[in-house]
Amino acid sequence: MPKPLPYAQQVAIFSRLRDAEPAPVTELHHDNAFQLLVAVALSAQATDAGVNRATKELFAQVTTPEQMLDLGEAALLDHIKTIGLFRQKAKNVMKLSRILAEDYGGEVPSSRAALMSLPGVGRKTANVVLNCVFGQPAQAVDTHIFRVGNRTHIAPGRDVDEVERAIEDNVPAPFQQNAHHWLILHGRYVCQARRPRCQICPINDLCPYEEKTA
Repeated sequence: MPKPLPYAQQVAIFSRLRDAEPAPVTELHHDNAFQLLVAVALSAQATDAGVNRATKELFAQVTTPEQMLDLGEAALLDHIKTIGLFRQKAKNVMKLSRILAEDYGGEVPSSRAALMSLPGVGRKTANVVLNCVFGQPAQAVDTHIFRVGNRTHIAPGRDVDEVERAIEDNVPAPFQQNAHHWLILHGRYVCQARRPRCQICPINDLCPYEEKTA
């Protein structure tokens, strides 16, 4: 396992990523914490674009857990049937909506433990909500971040938990809040899995990845 890049190199890399996208945000459409929680829960094994298409009409009708319960599982299924694993996801959304309505006054909790106690909410989903809604420097490691973290040596790790810890331990503090956004965007649009676009990469000269495609 390679060592993470040294501090000065981390600063240089994230300074360039910040210059390219000063205020990154999640690409999942939402208007409040509950909608984001639902959207991220639906996004497992699905694309953000696919989730956005499925939730466009849903979120026009549903903004709270109580409204989701009023909508009902059958209607929810009809909205999200284009998303992978939609039946199980619908069950989880209904269950978490009931828990939020009954145990949290309809509010989304702001602790990782409380979020991860909800059906269908794993650590990545919880971290997205903590970061995007509550402003915590939580790192939601997906396949893009796992690939970029290891390929660039920004945050190497054998699994997503190790990469998450590597980001927290090695990325300089001023970049922690938006680190996972920058890494996701970099992996989605530049450092792609099959053919990384090294020729347009803003950190090409700072990256140790040898199989350059430039």
